[in-house]
Amino acid sequence: MTKECKQQFTLRITQANATDLVVILYEMLLCYLEDAENALDQNDSMAFQEAVRKMRGCLNELIQSLHAEYEPAKELQKLYLFCIRRLARAQVKENASFLEEIRRVIEPLHDAYMQVAKQNHSGPLMGNSQTVYAGLTYGKNTLAENMADQGFNRGMLI
Repeated sequence: MTKECKQQFTLRITQANATDLVVILYEMLLCYLEDAENALDQNDSMAFQEAVRKMRGCLNELIQSLHAEYEPAKELQKLYLFCIRRLARAQVKENASFLEEIRRVIEPLHDAYMQVAKQNHSGPLMGNSQTVYAGLTYGKNTLAENMADQGFNRGMLI
């Protein structure tokens, strides 16, 4: 994952509601999946292992975020555990076919949560974060971020 991509995810996380956070986790997982595939193509075992470790972290976070009292939680947990097992096989055998199986599970879930996120109009979970406004600057076709109205209390509230 590139530095710019990480910065974009960080910014999106600060402005996200609960459903948006799940969408972001899926997108991060898919980015790390692509990193793992690229590492396999380049025979870079260390980069592959690192991408797998980060994918496992995303899947574990998705499992931890499930609410067992709701109906689809058990089915989603089964899918996530399936992905973790496939990830373990991909890690041991360094085989991209197992990664493709994970992609076939995660992409439809990502698309479904994107639709749900469009219907969730609740505010961001992080209430004490920076507000970022983007607009055109005086330069030709350049986009700059402007941190406005930062307030005096941006840290953790105790």
